[in-house]
Amino acid sequence: MKQFEHLKLHSGIMKALQEEKFIEPTDIQNKTIPLILEGKDVIARSATGSGKTLAFGAGFIDKMEKGKGVQAMVLCPTRELAEQVGKSLRRFAKHLDARTTEVYGGVAIGPQIRELQRVEIVVGTPGRILDHLRQRTLDLKGLKTLVLDEADRMLDMGFIQDIQYIIEACPQKRQTLLFSATISPDIERIAKRYMISPIFVAVESYVDPSKLKQVYYDVPSNKKFSLLVHLLEKEHKGSVMVFCNTRRNADFIVKNLERYGFDALAIHGGLNQNKRSMVMGKFQSSKAQILVCTDVASRGLDIKNVSHIYNYDLPSVSNDYIHRIGRTARAGKDGIAISIVSNRDYENFRKILENDSLKIEEILLPEVRTIGVKFQEEEGDRRGGRGGGKRYGRGGGRDRGYGAGKRSFRRR
Repeated sequence: MKQFEHLKLHSGIMKALQEEKFIEPTDIQNKTIPLILEGKDVIARSATGSGKTLAFGAGFIDKMEKGKGVQAMVLCPTRELAEQVGKSLRRFAKHLDARTTEVYGGVAIGPQIRELQRVEIVVGTPGRILDHLRQRTLDLKGLKTLVLDEADRMLDMGFIQDIQYIIEACPQKRQTLLFSATISPDIERIAKRYMISPIFVAVESYVDPSKLKQVYYDVPSNKKFSLLVHLLEKEHKGSVMVFCNTRRNADFIVKNLERYGFDALAIHGGLNQNKRSMVMGKFQSSKAQILVCTDVASRGLDIKNVSHIYNYDLPSVSNDYIHRIGRTARAGKDGIAISIVSNRDYENFRKILENDSLKIEEILLPEVRTIGVKFQEEEGDRRGGRGGGKRYGRGGGRDRGYGAGKRSFRRR
């Protein structure tokens, strides 16, 4: 624990870190904790998994005064991240008088209202925090520290007006900490408007580029799922994340992977909070080794020991691609990101390749057996418009009108 001593953390936090077997501070902790303890406003550019929760938590946990109301608030883009941050803060604060609660949508508001009357730290999503402010069930007059965690993701999700309303409901005399993987013009405007002489800190990505291999396969649309099964059977050796662009595709892949004996779980915004928490618990405890997800799971969550990332669908911007592949090749471990590209993905993949920092190698398509898949009911089937019933097919699914003909997606 000697490596943490120079940060001058509270003895209660030091004891918790020792019990949690923390060995040495990360770059973001070394660079931000001294500034935060001095009361400075800080803008930190750091990736998920860099240790930022301890970085900002250490600055306010030991300042909490029990029974004096909410004194620190952390805004997060998703319910999963709010749960994770809250859990971590409780671990760091277990020897101190600092109580934490999480508030987010998708669950009953009544228990949250009761909890808010007896805690010092609140972690929540913008929408539900806004609900509490409008219902006057969250009192921020004693707030000393406001944290915007994964700020770029919150803005990407359309929370900018909610965030501005929330900030303006906070006392003007406060410390504001902003953590983000990227610093966009919107973030710069928020910092200029709401922060006081902020100090900018940047750290290198937690992902080790030398440990991350990026490859893609150019595959016919009706072979996408067959190739995924082939690769999982051949290369699967650790925890795997498969990314899709839609809830429907995530559910389709899970149902069909289960038919072929894979332990797979889906997580996306269509699941209720209890289901999402259960899924993440099973995946993080290795009770299931394949997590099929939409981008709700690509940011914020600290998921360890992911060996493979599969892009079954390609995102439309390179930043989302980078955030996805950032789930692997962490903490000195090897990782591989595999993109399964068919004609419906060409346009998105071409946009990703415009980022010259990405080095994605093409792998020749192996000989793959075509396997059958079970389709979900069509929208028209559920409405009674086309006879109903399940549909069956071969390979990776119908092209669904995404375009017929091969288009170039290489850099121009």
